[in-house]
Amino acid sequence: MELITEPSEGLRRRLGDALKARNLLMSPELAAAKELYGKDDVPLEVYAVEDGELVGGLAGETWLSWLHVELLWVRDRGDGLGSRLLATAEEIARGRGCTGSRLETWSFQAPGFYAKQGYRIVGEVPDHPFPGSVDYTLIKNL
Repeated sequence: MELITEPSEGLRRRLGDALKARNLLMSPELAAAKELYGKDDVPLEVYAVEDGELVGGLAGETWLSWLHVELLWVRDRGDGLGSRLLATAEEIARGRGCTGSRLETWSFQAPGFYAKQGYRIVGEVPDHPFPGSVDYTLIKNL
């Protein structure tokens, strides 16, 4: 046996496929949900462009009945663009049959913003990514 420590897209894909296969074997509920909602994640992206320049955007995916927001950035805070991007993504996700949304944010990013949008904290990792900060997981019913 050999341990490989260099990044490998091919091995990473095989690792993910092996884990997915095991999960389906171990959970009949997951297998049934995949049949109901679709087998693969579907990208969901919303961008705000002004005069050809990116001024904000959201990137994530929907899978089964959930939206996962992976990235949300706005150039200028306080003008409502972040709220519009998130609301648009949630509307698209509802149209895809999603009933929940989840995301992660750090304490120095935007937990207050997400709380105002109806998200609630369901998990915390203290001192991540550095001592004194907190990594939050938040969810919202759609």
